[in-house]
Amino acid sequence: MTLAAATNENLASISNVLIYSSMAVYTLAFFAHIAEWLFGSRSKVAKTAAALTAEGDAKQAPAVTVNKAGGTAVLERPKVTVRAASGQRDVPDGPGAAGGDEQGDLYGRIAISLTVLAFLIEFGGVLTRALSVERAPWGNMYEFNITFSTVAVGVYLGLLALKKNVRWLGLPLITSVLLDLGLAVTVLYTASDQLVPALHSYWLYIHVSTAIFCGAVFYVGAVSTVMYLFKDSYESKLQSGGTPGTFATSVLERLPSSSSLDKFAYRVNAAVFPLWTFTIIAGAIWAGDAWGRYWGWDPKEVWSFITWVAYACYLHARATAGWKGRKAAYLALLAFGCWLFNYYGVNIFVSGKHSYAGV
Repeated sequence: MTLAAATNENLASISNVLIYSSMAVYTLAFFAHIAEWLFGSRSKVAKTAAALTAEGDAKQAPAVTVNKAGGTAVLERPKVTVRAASGQRDVPDGPGAAGGDEQGDLYGRIAISLTVLAFLIEFGGVLTRALSVERAPWGNMYEFNITFSTVAVGVYLGLLALKKNVRWLGLPLITSVLLDLGLAVTVLYTASDQLVPALHSYWLYIHVSTAIFCGAVFYVGAVSTVMYLFKDSYESKLQSGGTPGTFATSVLERLPSSSSLDKFAYRVNAAVFPLWTFTIIAGAIWAGDAWGRYWGWDPKEVWSFITWVAYACYLHARATAGWKGRKAAYLALLAFGCWLFNYYGVNIFVSGKHSYAGV
């Protein structure tokens, strides 16, 4: 064995150790996120908003007495709303997963810190995998999975760094990342190997990297859409006079309002849709260079286009008054389901030109 081969083999082993280590730290972050949800309480801002609005009814809220020189003035408390959409329920945004007490906030900080640490370790695993094969780590499904989960966590942490109210994403994100990595190291693992000649192109870095990034953002949009459906049902039950269960109340009252979740899902999907369009175009150009044709109705090409059409329908529906809300949300989940099948189903179960790497 040559020195270079031995070095690459050692780097591949280090990569495996780092991936398993990141899974261990993600598991700790998972339990910390659960503790944050279980032991946290509504933030002081949310509690104050609820008290001022008497749970959404400004007429029932107590008046404010203001002492003025020479007399007393009585003012009505204003109705407190936070980013509620015009014409929809005036529901204050919850604090996300973050609690308003010290215990909840402590577990939240621990969870985020562990998530950052796990992200750095996993990024190190992806980087050493790339060094071991001396190429971009996107040659098979194992490499796709570890890169995808790294980018998804990076998107989440980036949104947190931008002061966005997305802390509620932590628990579902870490849960799916653990499932993704567990699938990668058990079912999809493939030893380091070189690419087939058709993949030796700079388009690999352009096309595949944008596809992975788009998938990570689409995932964030899908999670927020699912949370929107739960929160919308919760608000509808309250509006109709129903009484949700204690657990549902404890969890859902901390989420942003349904209108805020709806807008967030729409914005992230709309923001990344042009990049997904570019991904398909870049893939067509690469296919022209590699196979002599831009479009050949390969299963991967077909499902990429189906995914594009599904998200285009969602964005159009979301901009149409009659299809806002739950109808558009179902379309968004259908579109993400198309992306998931394109990502897993086509690569694993369908034969085509994109099956050259196996799993």
